[in-house]
Amino acid sequence: MSSTQNPYRLEGKVALVTGAGRGIGASIASTLARAGAKVMLTDIVGDSARAMATQIVKSGGQADSLQHDVSSEAEWEAAVATTVSRLGGLDVLVNNAGVEIMRFIADMTQEEFRHLLAVNVEGVFFGLKHGIRAMRPGGCAGKGGSIVNLSSVGGMIGFTGLSGYCATKGAVRLLSKAAAVECGQLQTGIRVNSVHPGIVKTDMGVSVIQGIVDLGLVADLATAETMMQSLHPIGTGEPDNVADAVLYLASDASRWTTGAEHVVDGGLSAM
Repeated sequence: MSSTQNPYRLEGKVALVTGAGRGIGASIASTLARAGAKVMLTDIVGDSARAMATQIVKSGGQADSLQHDVSSEAEWEAAVATTVSRLGGLDVLVNNAGVEIMRFIADMTQEEFRHLLAVNVEGVFFGLKHGIRAMRPGGCAGKGGSIVNLSSVGGMIGFTGLSGYCATKGAVRLLSKAAAVECGQLQTGIRVNSVHPGIVKTDMGVSVIQGIVDLGLVADLATAETMMQSLHPIGTGEPDNVADAVLYLASDASRWTTGAEHVVDGGLSAM
């Protein structure tokens, strides 16, 4: 099968990936670029996004970068407009940026909870709002496309010490479904799906394991790592495992898929 016949190829498409300076976001951006997309990498740490974009270009891909705080609606408007202006459109939007704070409910401050909401929920809402405006008929891109929202297995089941994070990722799960129904019924040509990773070998994954120790749930780091491994029947994941799922949802291979929960968790939620 030639590349022009391969539904997983993204030639001619433009993608915007948030939180793309490291971890899962960086892997998603690299994977989409290898599939042929022109990719705008955004991150609140602009230098990280710039470094990853440079790496993609050196590897033969097409990429650009922006510093971008996803909790700011004004910065979302600018990010979408700049992507369309510099790269020539917007066909794929990946709302990946997110934060986690490990606290028992009784110990979490209002400020911490609101920070989780601002980044993990409002950030996705603003991305949907301005992505839809650009991608729908009559928008500045106007060809429809695919929006992929990174939720979590924590948006499906609960975990001690992660109540705030679980609340926000559960919100992303249903926000994605509502957006999918709305975009379909309004005939925008936009599909919306969510991806739900388990524990992945990134800085955030490491911080969760460390947090289990810090909260006193286990005695030491080795015990925490063993516990995390045991929760995933086929082991904890790599960023590329999640990126491959995003590639499917971004591509024409998933052209009849919207409002779906794509679980990539090594079997954790099946336990």
